Amino acid sequence: MKKLVAYLTTGYPDIEFTKDLISSLKTSVDTLELGVPFSDPVADGEVIEKANGLALKNGVKFADVLNLAESSPIDTYLMGYFNSFYNQKMEILIPELKRRGVEGLIIPDLPYEEALQYRELFNNHSRDLIPFIAPTDSKERISQLLKGDRSRFIYLVAYAGITGSGKTEDLKRVIEDIRTSSTDELYIGFGVNEESAKEKSRDVDGVIVGSAFVKILLDSSISHSEKIVRITKSAEKIKNIINE
Repeated sequence: MKKLVAYLTTGYPDIEFTKDLISSLKTSVDTLELGVPFSDPVADGEVIEKANGLALKNGVKFADVLNLAESSPIDTYLMGYFNSFYNQKMEILIPELKRRGVEGLIIPDLPYEEALQYRELFNNHSRDLIPFIAPTDSKERISQLLKGDRSRFIYLVAYAGITGSGKTEDLKRVIEDIRTSSTDELYIGFGVNEESAKEKSRDVDGVIVGSAFVKILLDSSISHSEKIVRITKSAEKIKNIINE
């Protein structure tokens, strides 16, 4: 069965809302990316950037994200930008993730070469640092990026650019190169929604949905309870679509 990973910006509209939403999603979402609000989310489009800014205005702290992740009924990763994690001191944070049952980190702005210094730390505590593969990566580069460590999944970026924009790439070649280099599950992200999920899930093991859910979070015309209903129904629909 193909998997659904959901990204949520922590603390928007508020922490209790995020907690209630996670609880509602537990039967339709396989893995959760709990977003750490950051002032300059360079890999994300306008939708997620706006939600990040509003969460920061609400006073969401790193400790709030960590506490929410610990209580999550879904397998959870923290997704954010390296400065947010570096400020927590990685040698303290990674053991703390294990203690709280958080699966690992997803850091789109941490280059592979810089991540190498933390490889032993992650391995020693059996936590994942999810690798990113872009459609512009060569076969040789993919082999290098995936060499050695196993992780729960590989994050394949659907196209070059930021989330919510850009032209879909021909991913057949890059998928073949990933399959040659790794047996880890392969999930595709960036621009996945109800309309695109079926096509994008072809030849991969799952999809990552972010902006489509966060757009509903930002809809000020509907109540908090209606937002939870709509996001949950959308997640259920996407999960069904990719497994038809």
